[in-house]
Amino acid sequence: MRDYKKDTWLTPLFLLGEVAMEVTIPLFMAELIDGGISGGNMSLIVKYGLILVLFALVSLVFGALAGKHSAIAMAGFGKNLRYDLFRHVQRLSYSNMDKFSTSGIVTRLTTDITHVQNAFSMIIRIAFRSPVMMIFATVMTFEISPTIAVWFLVVIPVLAVGMLLIMKYSFPIFERAFGSYDELNKVVQENVRGIRVVKSYVRENYEVSKFQAVSQKIFTQMVKAERMLSYELPLMQVVLYAVMLLLSWIGAKLVVSGTMTTGELTSVFAYSMQILMSLMTLGIVVIVIAIARASTRRINDLLNEQPDITSPNSPVTELHTGDVEFRNVSFRYSTKVEKYALSGINLRIHSGQTIGIIGGAGSAKSTLVQLIPRLYDASDGEVLVSGTNVKQYDLHVLRNQVVMVLQKNVLFEGTIKENLLWGNESATDDELIEACKAAQAHDFILAFPNGYDTHLTQGGSNVSGGQKQRLCIARALLKKPKILILDDSTSAVDTRTDAMIRKVFKESIPDTTKIIIAQRIASVEEADQIILLHEGKMVDIGSHQELLSRSAIYQETYYTQTKGGGEYVGQHELR
Repeated sequence: MRDYKKDTWLTPLFLLGEVAMEVTIPLFMAELIDGGISGGNMSLIVKYGLILVLFALVSLVFGALAGKHSAIAMAGFGKNLRYDLFRHVQRLSYSNMDKFSTSGIVTRLTTDITHVQNAFSMIIRIAFRSPVMMIFATVMTFEISPTIAVWFLVVIPVLAVGMLLIMKYSFPIFERAFGSYDELNKVVQENVRGIRVVKSYVRENYEVSKFQAVSQKIFTQMVKAERMLSYELPLMQVVLYAVMLLLSWIGAKLVVSGTMTTGELTSVFAYSMQILMSLMTLGIVVIVIAIARASTRRINDLLNEQPDITSPNSPVTELHTGDVEFRNVSFRYSTKVEKYALSGINLRIHSGQTIGIIGGAGSAKSTLVQLIPRLYDASDGEVLVSGTNVKQYDLHVLRNQVVMVLQKNVLFEGTIKENLLWGNESATDDELIEACKAAQAHDFILAFPNGYDTHLTQGGSNVSGGQKQRLCIARALLKKPKILILDDSTSAVDTRTDAMIRKVFKESIPDTTKIIIAQRIASVEEADQIILLHEGKMVDIGSHQELLSRSAIYQETYYTQTKGGGEYVGQHELR
């Protein structure tokens, strides 16, 4: 609630005033009927009539104020919860995020929070107003006629037990249904992201049928849950009409016997309606809470997920050089998985060196470099940067000096300039241009009508893959890091542009350690050292010439890429 505590507490306070007015009105109604109408006293009718109008107006004011503050409290609660959840997601590490699907997180931030928000509004209004109304109305009924009031003590527990049973059996169904919403969002996200592929393969009908299948699953689950909830209204109505008939019969006998006046009977009917309507509205609250309870559990699952990677209590706040060292490092993605993605990595990289990493698909090239900025933590061994274990650094300091251009290039909706400023939000225009020239992006940016103010669509879908890669490299260069990691970040760039980027790197950032993951040997052959990975193990390291002279795997890869693989190298026939 935080800054909305005032509105949260004012809501029930004003509701208390509204209920007090509504409960008092039937008393004056009884006086008006018995003393005014039955006695033919016009002055009494006018007096009590004006009092009733005044009480009704005061009740209206209290109700309006309660509605206003509850609306502010509900919207504020939803805003705070959404902010807290989103902020918490930003703190989670890769390993935490691996436990949740993207669609599941989106559903929690949207649909689930809306359900909880609605339940919060119901709790501070209806869930407070209805019990207070029942208590006040029951007390007033006892004051008028204990004989009639005692029946409510029988009815209320019956309804309460009925509602609890309905909630008990409907909750698991809602929980399963909301899990299906994750699946639905996943289908939609995949389709929207891959719409070009869908259309190029003419798979629209398949995608529609896939969406329809998930939709049907949610429909079936929701119908089952709503069927359970549908028993609530008939239960309420049966009790309501039974009580009204019972009151009519008992009340008529009491009026005829002279132990109750007509006005008092009218008041009892008013109070009974207040009690029963409060029970019915509480039933609605039960439904909303049943829905929100499943959402609350899903939100808590995410909120209770504690970040695996955090800054230490007394972190190192300076990173002096770009030295990198792996000491007997092994890594696996989960303790539940027996197989290690990386095994026994021992490696020393000196500041300013250019290091190439090559290997087949699944050889853990990306995993290796992700250990340097602590996107993951090593399972065994140590990773050191500038002579200090990466776990001892402040995360912001480490990641500001160890910059990665990821394999999946991500640009955000906004201008090219806004995307570049992610690298350094205080960068000048000259610095932007310098970084873009180094990344070979300046010329194509100027070719756009709006230059650096060109608007990029979500994901940068209105620029080519190679242009996207060069913009991401320029963004990384703006950070002026000690260590620059390019994770296959020039795969969509032509070989000439790739060579020009490497040439500029060598000349303009000689003191920066550069680690380049590539599929093309041409992208790393000028590196000081080339690491050859195979099935998570470092099988060789050396310069291009050294590996070419001794490594069969490297030889096969090189000659396949450069000469089509139709030669013999050593004892190995290249295919």
